[in-house]
Amino acid sequence: MNGIVWPSIDSKHLIVDSKQMLILEKEMFSDGMPQEALMEKAGIQISRWLLKRKPLLKYGITVFIGPGHNGGDGAVIARELFLKGFLVRVWCPFPIKKTLTNNHLNYLTSIGVTKLVEPPNANGKELWIDAIFGNNQSRKVDNKLIKLFNQKFHNKYGKVISIDIPTGLCPDKGEPFFDNAVKANYTLAIGLHKIGLTQDSALPFIGKLHHIDIGVPFYKLFNIEKKVFKVTYKDLKNIDLPSLPKNSNKYKRGRTLLIAGSKKYPGAAYLALKGAISSGAGFISAVLPELVAESIWQVAPEIVLKGTMQSNHNGNACLYSALKNIDLSSFDSVAVGPGIGIDNDDWQKSKDYLIGFEGLLLLDADALNRISESKLGAKFFLERKFNTWITPHIKEFHRLFPDIRSDNNLGLARDSAKEFNISVLLKGANSVVAGDEKAWQLFGTDSNTARAGLGDLLSGFIAGSSAIDLTFNRNITTDFFSKYVLLHSFAASKCKKGSNAYAIGDELSKLMRDKKTRQIS
Repeated sequence: MNGIVWPSIDSKHLIVDSKQMLILEKEMFSDGMPQEALMEKAGIQISRWLLKRKPLLKYGITVFIGPGHNGGDGAVIARELFLKGFLVRVWCPFPIKKTLTNNHLNYLTSIGVTKLVEPPNANGKELWIDAIFGNNQSRKVDNKLIKLFNQKFHNKYGKVISIDIPTGLCPDKGEPFFDNAVKANYTLAIGLHKIGLTQDSALPFIGKLHHIDIGVPFYKLFNIEKKVFKVTYKDLKNIDLPSLPKNSNKYKRGRTLLIAGSKKYPGAAYLALKGAISSGAGFISAVLPELVAESIWQVAPEIVLKGTMQSNHNGNACLYSALKNIDLSSFDSVAVGPGIGIDNDDWQKSKDYLIGFEGLLLLDADALNRISESKLGAKFFLERKFNTWITPHIKEFHRLFPDIRSDNNLGLARDSAKEFNISVLLKGANSVVAGDEKAWQLFGTDSNTARAGLGDLLSGFIAGSSAIDLTFNRNITTDFFSKYVLLHSFAASKCKKGSNAYAIGDELSKLMRDKKTRQIS
């Protein structure tokens, strides 16, 4: 793990599952940290967070105190806010089971905090704090309680904040245990982010996600195996991509080959090439369908045409006739797939050229669909002995790897990367990039990247960017992959001319030029 430099190993970046978090806490207790002290620290840190957002508190606060230590955190919050002069009430929907939580609750009532006997009114304007179960949830919750919270959420009379995990939401899967979970306006993750909170399925429930630092020692964070990093646009400031020497010629600024498009899907080729051009790669070549090849000089005269592809009777591209005449060893990276369509016989004849390619092979879209329908299936990846990156969305993933099962997308990406010795981008609202030992969970990225054509642009951009960086390091690692994906999404978020692929490609060009001169703000 010493090679990891992006992002930093700290509590705001690392993601763990519920068991890992419990183990970390137990280790801290074994080292001498009193449970009371950890509860105090969590509750006080959350109170400070709330006191910086006083408009949330102006109509009062109702804290829902659960039976365990998450309820104890809520009791500390209630105490701190009450002592600051705010109107605070508490309600316990379940019998209290932890002595420490019960002691805090007794102290609350002794200093004058109102303990409700009946459920609070969901139509009130006060802030509700969900401190019921947190990371210890393992089964469904009384649906009446969920409905009460969500009545409050949908009425919009006052905000809902969940402490650590919204009640009813699985901390590992990011899905409700039953039909529904609490929908929060804010979720405050204590210690480390839990895997479930960063999954696409959790987005309707968590609202805005914030991290609450409780001071987990660095050496414990460093010793976490198979690290998962949460990355956002803020982490772009610390991206370190190699700077090109001023005296390098075009052949030393990345050589990439794109095999894309068909008579059926000609636009995919144009978009993939746009992405490659946006990367700033020095030498971009292409194998294109005849329809695109005839006109490419008009829109991208800098592209070197290495061959053309005929189409079968369904309009899908035939790769074999072009690949047999190309020396792939002259390229740093090769991208195959955007818009080529399905032709199983052609893939059977073509695959050996790609298996033997010693550079970085990027497989996207219909290349993945061809693999999933081929005789080898996913064993194709085991036949390759060189760097292979793939970019499926969830349906393509399940076609490729029907036997891989996991609680969430992060697990799917990690398991497939390890089993088949590849790097995987599993695309979604919060995309995941995974290698054998490390993974990067993108979070808070722009939804405009979930549009037709932007995947083609991304494939070209990754192909070009990786080719550049391969001129400096012949074995670039999966963290480069995650950086390219984050840069692509950031360009979409910054594009003021719209969210179409060509406009975002122009924004990518400016972004990469700025990045190379360290000007990202």
